[in-house]
Amino acid sequence: MKLITLVAKIDIEKCTGCRTCEKVCPTIAIKIVNKKAVVDETLCRGCGNCNQRCPADAVSMEKLAEPYRVGVSIDDLPYNKIDELCQRASLNPEQIICYCTMTRAEEVAAAILKGAKSPEEISQQTGVRTGCKVECIQPVLRLLDAYGIKPVPPEGGYQWYGITPTIWDIPSEVKDKYNARGFYFEEDIRLLNEVKDTRKEAKR
Repeated sequence: MKLITLVAKIDIEKCTGCRTCEKVCPTIAIKIVNKKAVVDETLCRGCGNCNQRCPADAVSMEKLAEPYRVGVSIDDLPYNKIDELCQRASLNPEQIICYCTMTRAEEVAAAILKGAKSPEEISQQTGVRTGCKVECIQPVLRLLDAYGIKPVPPEGGYQWYGITPTIWDIPSEVKDKYNARGFYFEEDIRLLNEVKDTRKEAKR
């Protein structure tokens, strides 16, 4: 999905203005205008979410005459800034957080450091969330939160859900209660911290 080859097209005759496409678009590329869907092709990343969910079969995906790539460079930022943001989000900067687009945490961090303030803007810039659209919202929200940004979900949209707790967020009283029952919270945290910190020094 980093190489954008498709764009959503609306069959106005079939479109009922139900807003489903608007609600599921991860880049907010579709709006209902005068009870009909309108695609902003500069924002569409060809993910097909609208096409897959339109109850009226009014959306088709057409090949672009000139495919293009999306992505945010990490090369024009001090890597320690990227690393610090990823560490605050408990993510290894090199880990892949969107397997559909092979987007790494460092690229999303770079997008945020360059001004992206919402999951939608990050998706527009990096392509993240334009594959399965399921798992990668969590690390995106964690990175935004680590930067001090608390975005508001698009009104009436289904594009994303709230951030879920990680093992680092478990209260001490919960750990104390369940440690005696075979849970190994501290051991798990140590292991995950090792993963988070692996190869960190290599790019500094």
